[in-house]
Amino acid sequence: MITVLALHFAVAAVAPLLFRKFGRNSFYALAAVPAASFVWLLLQHEAIYSDAGNSPGAIAEVIPWVPGLHLELAFRMDALAWIMSLLVLGVGALVLVYCARYFENKDDHLGGFGAQLLAFAGAMFGLVTADDLLLMFVFWELTTVLSYLLIGYARTRLSARRSALQALMVTTAGGLAMLVGLIILGSTAGTYRIQAILDQGPALVTGPAGGAVGAAVVLILIGAITKSALVPFHFWLPGAMAAPTPVSAYLHAAAMVKAGVYLVARLAPGFAAAPPWLPMVLGLGLATMLVGGYRALRQTDVKLILAYGTVSQLGFLIMVVGLGTPDAALAGLALLLAHGLFKATLFLVVGIIDHQAGTRDIRKLSGVYGSARALAIVAAIGAASMAGIPPLAGFVAKESVFEAFIQYSSESGAGPWLLAGVVLGSVLTFAYSARFMWGAFAVKPGVEPTAFKPIKPAFLAAPAVLSLLTVVYGLWPAPVDGWIQPYAALFVDGSASDGGSGTSSPGHLALWHGLTPALGLTAVTFALGLAMYYARNAVARLQARVPGWIDADRAYQRTIGALDDTAVWVTGRTQRGSLFFYLSVILTVAFVLPLTALVLANKPLPAGLYVIDPGSPLQMVAGAGIVIGALAAVRANKRFLAVLMVSVTGYGIALLFALQGAPDLALTQMLVETIILVAFVLAMRSLPAGLRDRTGGKYRVIRVVIGLSFGLTMIFVAIYALGARVAPPVSLQFPQLAYKGGGGLNVVNVTLVDIRAWDTFGEISVLALAATGVASLIFVRGRGDRIRTSANVAEGTVGRRTGARGSTRDDAALAMNRRFAAATRDAWLVAGRTLAPERRSIIFEVVTRLLFHSMIVFSLYLLLAGHNLPGGGFAGGLTAGLALTIRYLAGGRFELREATPVGAGTLLGIGLATAAAAGMTPLLLGGQVFQSAIVELWLPVFGDIKFVTSTIFDIGVYVVVVGLALDVLRSLGAEIDEHFEEQPGLSDGGPSDEPSDDELSRVGEADGVSAQAADAETTAKGTA
Repeated sequence: MITVLALHFAVAAVAPLLFRKFGRNSFYALAAVPAASFVWLLLQHEAIYSDAGNSPGAIAEVIPWVPGLHLELAFRMDALAWIMSLLVLGVGALVLVYCARYFENKDDHLGGFGAQLLAFAGAMFGLVTADDLLLMFVFWELTTVLSYLLIGYARTRLSARRSALQALMVTTAGGLAMLVGLIILGSTAGTYRIQAILDQGPALVTGPAGGAVGAAVVLILIGAITKSALVPFHFWLPGAMAAPTPVSAYLHAAAMVKAGVYLVARLAPGFAAAPPWLPMVLGLGLATMLVGGYRALRQTDVKLILAYGTVSQLGFLIMVVGLGTPDAALAGLALLLAHGLFKATLFLVVGIIDHQAGTRDIRKLSGVYGSARALAIVAAIGAASMAGIPPLAGFVAKESVFEAFIQYSSESGAGPWLLAGVVLGSVLTFAYSARFMWGAFAVKPGVEPTAFKPIKPAFLAAPAVLSLLTVVYGLWPAPVDGWIQPYAALFVDGSASDGGSGTSSPGHLALWHGLTPALGLTAVTFALGLAMYYARNAVARLQARVPGWIDADRAYQRTIGALDDTAVWVTGRTQRGSLFFYLSVILTVAFVLPLTALVLANKPLPAGLYVIDPGSPLQMVAGAGIVIGALAAVRANKRFLAVLMVSVTGYGIALLFALQGAPDLALTQMLVETIILVAFVLAMRSLPAGLRDRTGGKYRVIRVVIGLSFGLTMIFVAIYALGARVAPPVSLQFPQLAYKGGGGLNVVNVTLVDIRAWDTFGEISVLALAATGVASLIFVRGRGDRIRTSANVAEGTVGRRTGARGSTRDDAALAMNRRFAAATRDAWLVAGRTLAPERRSIIFEVVTRLLFHSMIVFSLYLLLAGHNLPGGGFAGGLTAGLALTIRYLAGGRFELREATPVGAGTLLGIGLATAAAAGMTPLLLGGQVFQSAIVELWLPVFGDIKFVTSTIFDIGVYVVVVGLALDVLRSLGAEIDEHFEEQPGLSDGGPSDEPSDDELSRVGEADGVSAQAADAETTAKGTA
């Protein structure tokens, strides 16, 4: 199962490349993936329908993920999952084959579409085979996201975008409600394994936690009814018909909308006895069946007829699979398979009609039967099966459904209303099935015959295969009966809807059961359905007189509009552009809520408090420095002084860490404080030097009160938190874990790269996102990472604002300085000559020459030694970033460009990729994600060497931090420098840092070469 999933997603990842080379024929290659998986599925029949599996009637695969949190990749293939997988994989393969002839090669978006459709098939397969509630939810939401992308395929059409967003919002809202229910259910059961929860189902429903279980059932059913488009959330499915027809055939007939039906069928054996279950399942299911059938009769678009028919059938399916009896379980899965076959057939037929005739309007379609007899026959089989006409699959399934409801009505005392509603819904189904055939293929008086292009056999193949399977299923239902019986047997002597009294064995699927009450109801259905069809004009007039008071789609639009208005109102009153207001709200909430909790708790302060550690009197000095720095920052009237005083508090905290025996934290704090100070100073060059007090008078008092209250509250929160511990801290085990498991003596670094590697990976991802955000604000169009060639410079094809690294004048300036460097072969720190004389410091340049390489080497030492000594990738990266900072300050933006031939974005990507590879490689070798290995070896000269593979992860951290520092320097340093040069009035006085055009021209003429030629010459020398 895991291999099938991996194959789907892996091929989906490379699908765009296939389409770029082979065009629409690539759909055949994609279809081979679910087709091969379908063959594999058939080969699992013996293991699933015997006791040869891991457990009777099932095969399972489990990969532990986070054992401590009971998170695992658990998959289970039983009868229900196997039947659902038949639809997901079989219909998926046929739909992909159909796509190869439906789309045109000129469509530029086929690569993404094919990848999304194949990934959707994999996500649906994962959903129906997942044996863990949380894992199932992941696949559930993945299908939601992919359906959003597929529905919105025609991204230039407003209707497609609107429908995609509507489907996303409705199903996501239901999914979030379902997530809460899943968590409640898993917490109550003590496990998230689905099969284990179902085994406890009856006990959970009747036990002391029955109320919580009932609430969980309601929330889970909300997710199911939104996904399967039941009333009142049915409106999103007809809107989703804006998607291409293959999407409708797969997602909205055979796959996605069946997810809710599957969830109800999966939980019914354990929770059909829960009090909220039957009212929701039967009430909403019947309402949906009737509303969908009624609306289908009003449509003039053949695709919308099928869409509302799907809504009706989904309500019917939810009713049957959720009834909780053996007969209903048998009938429900039989109808689910039949519906997948005939509805996918009909949607594909509609796609052919639209493709060949150019319209789906039944008022314009006329005489299509005469132009496409084979297509009409295929459609007739599908429509007849949908109407329940023998000897097709729909008839066999619907007979079993009638039998189940007849038995339920007689045994439960539900009365005739439920059975009458089911019959009425079936009458509507027959009527709109006939309307579909008449509208799509009949000759209509007064309507010109529709021009219809010939259909190629490859185009008709997929619906023809599905219609053939519909006939075979109807004539020979025994195999399907055998597939379903193990699932239906779960309701025998189990959790039937009456609380566990179901003792009768399920019936059997058959084409002929004799003269039964179910057959009589079928005859009534046919008679009334034919009457409605022949009286279609009268029915249409009657429907036209019914006022549209209730419209779910209109209600949805009004709700969204009200939310938008509310958001605008709230935003206008909270986003006022006042930093004082924002900070006041944030800090007030941050101290009022904890302070209220402390007062209500009314607990005494912990014993043994002291202000200064007696063993370290220097803490008083550090504390005094922090207080003085904070007060000085508040009183400062210059921005630079304020930032400098804030940094004093940071350095004081670093000193406290060092005094408390935490050199690693002290080193990191010091480096972080330094790089932040540099970033602030660079950014402040664009701001006025002075600080203006915008919140004087009474607001100053408010600021003081809020600041003191927040600080004091946080002090007491920290004290109470430290005194509230009732168990030994987990960190006491970290030294042993670090040494034995992580192979290192530095507990802090081993924790970051091994014990809590997931946290660190998330943090460096945030760093990359933050750097990208800063760069996007400064550069607007790009980081400026792309390196310009000499040809670009000569032709002037890339301008300063297109994201290129520097302008033509920049290249000329660098060329000039390289040629006049003291040593041509070692043109180091030559860009310092581009600075204005009054801004150069010979001493600083000399110090930079002495320190830069030493700092780079020291940063590598911190990286490699960090596993056993203070340091690590984060500290090493910060040190390298400070080295680049010194070089930038000495030589300006030209020198920064010379020092970093690799762009910041490239470094961030390489770092993240390295860290990700270090985490995934153990998984490929049979281990766990981010698992470390200790390699001990002996090398000549070096002797005994111990290498821990988590060092590779640390290298990724190092590269990410260097990339972040470089991004800060380029955005807040070099880019702002360039802005100053473009607008001299904004600079801080003095001549421009950049040589003038006349100077560059004179130098080039005197030397006999242009600045561009000098650049090319230097590049050639460097290459040699």
